[in-house]
Amino acid sequence: MGRERRKTENLKQLTHGLKMGIPIAVGYFVVAFSLGINAAGAGFTAGQAAMASFLCMASAGEYALFSLAAASATYFEVAVMELVVNARYLLMSCALSQKLSPDIKTAGRLHIGLGVTDEMFGVAIAQDKVTHLFYFGMMIVSTFGWTLGTWLGVTVGNVLPGNVVTALSVGLYGMFIAIVVPAAKHDRHVLYAALAAAVLSAVFSFAPVLSKLPEGIRTIGLTVLVSAIAAIVFPLKKKGEA
Repeated sequence: MGRERRKTENLKQLTHGLKMGIPIAVGYFVVAFSLGINAAGAGFTAGQAAMASFLCMASAGEYALFSLAAASATYFEVAVMELVVNARYLLMSCALSQKLSPDIKTAGRLHIGLGVTDEMFGVAIAQDKVTHLFYFGMMIVSTFGWTLGTWLGVTVGNVLPGNVVTALSVGLYGMFIAIVVPAAKHDRHVLYAALAAAVLSAVFSFAPVLSKLPEGIRTIGLTVLVSAIAAIVFPLKKKGEA
């Protein structure tokens, strides 16, 4: 009886993850499509570009990869750039680890670590508890959308007008809004933090010194700054506190 109940719960978690991954996959598809066009311009085949997307689900990271490859950069230069651009995922992984079910073993946590992206992190962090099967479900659908979009971008992307390809990337920003708005409506502190992040992001982008920093470093600095301020001004109260 207990085994049947466990199977039912596992199936429920996997199905929930698959459903939550569908809108992410749609957004990933259109962004990856434009990345596929960049990959084709850098000399990548459809298979090579699709494998890059399958192993590295990061738009900024892949764009840097394809751009550096087009510029004939060395492996060392590519490795350093990928480390800088994707360093923010270290912070996301630390935050996400606090949401993971204690039942998840080390192998499961490492597997989840392969799929920590901005969008999946945003969905997972809003859950009360994140199980391995829930996150795996999101990863299955999202990875498929990302990889397929890249492959099609290489094979047929150049057929579309440039302005159409550029317009497709707007869908990802809509997905970010869809992640933040419900949480902001539920908790005004999230709204304040999001507004502060938007204002400081503009400052970081146009300030004389800060704008010269790599985007990955700016993102990490902004994340740490806003999080620290929010933790000081709006500390989480322990259970039983008024």
